[in-house]
Amino acid sequence: MTVFAAAVLTAGTALLGTPAVNAAPAQPERVTKGEDPANGPERNEIAATDTATGRSGLLRAFGENKVTKKDGYPRQTQLRVYPEDPSDSSIKLGLAPYHSIAPKLNEIQQRSDRVSVEVIGQSGLGRDLYLVTLTAPERAHETRQQDAWREEIENNPRSAARDNRLRREYKAPVWINGNIHGDEYEGTDGALRMIDYLATTGDRKALDLLKQHRVYFNVTANPDGRVTGVRPNANNFDLNRDFVTSAQPEGRAMRDIAIRTQPVAMLDEHGYVGGTLIEPTGPPHGQNYDFDLYIKHGYANGLKMEQGVKALGHAEAQNVQIPFRDYPVGEWDGWAPVFTAQYAMFHGAVSYTIEIPLQVNRGAYQSLPVSELRRRSSINTDVVESTIRSTLDYVSANRADLVANQIEIFRRGAAGEALRPIPDGFVPGFGPEDRYSTKFPRAYVIPAGGTQRSGSAAARLVDHLVAHDVKVTRAERAFQLNGRGYPAGSYVVDMHQPKRALANVMLEQGGDVSERAPLMYDISGWSHRLLWGASVDVAVSGDLRVQGKPVVVAAPTGGVDAAPGKDLTLTVRDGKDASAINDLLGRGIELRRRADGSIIVPAAARVDAIQVADRHGVRFGLAAAGEPGSPLRRLTIAAAVGPDELFALRDMGFDVRPVSTTVLNNGFDLSRVDVLFASSGLSFTGLNPAAKTALQAFLAKGGVVTRGATGSAFNSQAGLLPVKAVQGKGDANGVVTVANNAAGVIGAEALPNSFIYSPQWFTEIGAGVTVEQRYGTGNPLASGHWTSNEDGSGGPAAAGGQAAVVSGADESGARVVLFGTEPMFRAHPKGLYSQVANAIYWSATR
Repeated sequence: MTVFAAAVLTAGTALLGTPAVNAAPAQPERVTKGEDPANGPERNEIAATDTATGRSGLLRAFGENKVTKKDGYPRQTQLRVYPEDPSDSSIKLGLAPYHSIAPKLNEIQQRSDRVSVEVIGQSGLGRDLYLVTLTAPERAHETRQQDAWREEIENNPRSAARDNRLRREYKAPVWINGNIHGDEYEGTDGALRMIDYLATTGDRKALDLLKQHRVYFNVTANPDGRVTGVRPNANNFDLNRDFVTSAQPEGRAMRDIAIRTQPVAMLDEHGYVGGTLIEPTGPPHGQNYDFDLYIKHGYANGLKMEQGVKALGHAEAQNVQIPFRDYPVGEWDGWAPVFTAQYAMFHGAVSYTIEIPLQVNRGAYQSLPVSELRRRSSINTDVVESTIRSTLDYVSANRADLVANQIEIFRRGAAGEALRPIPDGFVPGFGPEDRYSTKFPRAYVIPAGGTQRSGSAAARLVDHLVAHDVKVTRAERAFQLNGRGYPAGSYVVDMHQPKRALANVMLEQGGDVSERAPLMYDISGWSHRLLWGASVDVAVSGDLRVQGKPVVVAAPTGGVDAAPGKDLTLTVRDGKDASAINDLLGRGIELRRRADGSIIVPAAARVDAIQVADRHGVRFGLAAAGEPGSPLRRLTIAAAVGPDELFALRDMGFDVRPVSTTVLNNGFDLSRVDVLFASSGLSFTGLNPAAKTALQAFLAKGGVVTRGATGSAFNSQAGLLPVKAVQGKGDANGVVTVANNAAGVIGAEALPNSFIYSPQWFTEIGAGVTVEQRYGTGNPLASGHWTSNEDGSGGPAAAGGQAAVVSGADESGARVVLFGTEPMFRAHPKGLYSQVANAIYWSATR
C-alpha cells in the first residue's frame, strides 16, 4: 500500500468511524450471470404497470438550481432541495436518502474550494442527477487550457503525444459512477465519504492528487430506483443495459459524462455477489477494443484494489474475485457494449465493474434485522471507499502512462491501424481464450436518396452516432467509394477516427461467440446497422475522398411530396412512421388503411400532415388511385407486456393501457380496447369466468398480437390460431437473418434481420394461417450466442427455415399476429418497430 492510499485509509477511518474487523465470516458463493430480473425468459412472467417504481407524476422540489459560479473551478451550484421522504428505502440501511444529498453537497460546497457540483439532467421522475468534481482550484484560463488538452488528446493524438506541457500539466480525469442499480446502494455512500474527505483533508498526498487530476463522481445514477428500493429506473429499464441504445434519460446523462470527462479510469459500483468482485472480466472480450492498452493497466489496478479491500480487515470481504483470473469463459464476460464499464472503454477509460459483497436488498432487505442490514451496509461502504482510494492511488502513481495510453488508443483509431496481436502471457494468465479481434472497414456510408429505405431512420442513426461522439461527415458533392457512387447528402463514417471502436461496435454485424463460450452473461449480438432501419453500406477498402462538413445534427427528413388538393399516403416502414400516423389519429383525422398496408391521409388534412411530417421526420407521398381502404381510428391497446415493450409502444404514440391476468380478473373494461397485446403476465387459464366472457366478447371485434412464450401459450389456451409453438434454447440471443413475406402483414419492406432472446418458431401450421416471416435457412444466427439444448433441440439449425412470425384470424374473426422474435427488446431494435405497428394496425382492421 502506498503512502497516499495509507493516508486516505487512516484519515477516512478516523474521521468516519469505519469499523475494523467483523466476526462471523460469510461463506460466499460465486454468483453466475443471467440471474438479474428481466434479463431472460422470466421477463414474460410479470406484466409492466404504470406504478412499478412509484410513478405518480414528476416530483416537485423546493426552489431552483442556481449556478453561482460557472467559469474555472470550482463551478458551483446552489442545489434545489427535495422534500424529505421517510419511505426512502436507503434510510432502513443507515445510508443517505436521496433528499439528504443536495443539502449535503450544498454544505460541502460552502466550506471547500476544491468541490464543484453540477446538475447534469433529471431522472424519469424528475429527480436531479449530480456530477461532483474534485480538483484543485483553477482560473478560467486554466480550465480552458485543460479543455483544450482534452480535445487535443482525442482529436489530435499525434500532437498530444509530443506535447511536453500536456504531459506535465494535464489533469488526468477519473470517473466514479454510483448506484446505477437502485437497490445496490453503497456506491453513493462511498462516493459521499470520498467527496467529503477530498474536499476537506489537509493531507499533502491528497492535495497533490487534486493538482494533477480531476475526480468526477456521479453520486447516484438511478435516484428513482434508490428511493423505492428497486433495481431499474422509473421506466423499469436496467440502466446497465442501455448504453449503446440510450433509451433512458439517466443513461444519456452517463453517456455524456463519459464523453465530456474522457476519463483515463472509471469505476462502476454495484452489488452483491457473495464476495467482492473486481473486473477485468473474463473472456469473451469485446472484439473492437485495443485490448493490449486496456488489460495491462486493468489487471494491475484490479490487483491493487484487491489488496486494498483485503487490508480493510473485514472477514466478509476477504473473498475477492477477479473474473479475468478466477472465472470460467463466459461467466462474467466483457463482450457486450451495453454495460457502463465496457462502454467507457470506448472513450479511452481503463474501467471496472465493482461488486460489493454483502446483500442488503430484495429478500435480505425484508427479512434481516435492521442492525444486521446496517452492519452489512457499513462494510459494503468501506469496500466501495477502498476501491476508490486504490484506484486514485494507482492513477496518481501511473498518471503519465495512463494519459499516454489513452492518447495511443485514439492515435491508432485516427491512423486506421489494425488491432495489435497480443501474445500469450502478456499479463499473467492471458491466453488464446482471451484473444478477440476484428477488422475495421474503411468506412460506413449511409446513402442519401432513393437507396435509403427510411429517411427518418437514417437521420435517427446519424444523430445517435454523433451523440456518442462518433464523427460523421455529410457529403456536399457526389463521390465514389469502393466501386459505388453516392449522391451529395450521403453520410460517411470514416473509420480513421479516434473512437473508431465505438463506431464499429454499433455498425458492424457483430460476432457469433456460440462455439467459444459455453454461456454468456447477457445479450451477445446487436447491430445498429442491421436493426435500426437505415440503409448502411460497408466499404471494406477504398480511397475515401469526400468533400463535406462534420455533422452536428442530421438534415431534416420530413416533407409532403404531393400537390395541394391531393390525398396523401404513408407506408409504415419505421417506428417514426407509426408515430406520425398516431399523431394524425390523435388529432381526430380520419385515415384509411389499404390492403397493402399503406395509410391514406385525406387532402383536407394537408396542414396537419405538414406539421406531423416535420415533427417526426417522415415523408408523405401522393396517394395513387385505388381501393379506398378500411377506416383507421385512434387505437387503444390493452398491453400485458414487458416494460421495454410498454416503453416502445408508447414511444410510437399508441394509447396503451397496461393489463395482466389480475387486472382482467378485476374487471378491466375491454369494450373500449381495439387490440390486446400479450407477451408477459397474462394467462388465459388464469382468467376467471367473467374475464373469459369479456375476452370472448372482445375477440368478436378486436385483434390480438402476441410475443414469446407467454404470447404463444395464450394463443394456444384461448384457441386462436392453429399452430404449434416450439421453444428455442432459453438463453439464445442475438441478430438473426430472416425472409419476409413480400405481401404480408408486417410490411413488404421489413428488414432482412431480426433480434431474438429465448426465440420461438411455429410448426404444424393450420388452415388460414399465413407465414409472415421465416428464420434464415441453415444457421440463421448472424451474431450472438445460440447453442442447442443437451438433447439437441432448440438450436439454430432446428429453427432454420421455420416460421418466426405468423398471422391469421380465429373462428370469431379476431385477427391475430404471433411473434417468435423480439422486435422491441429493451427499445433497441428500432428498425423492427414498424413490424409491430403494422401488426397492430392490421389486427385492428375488420
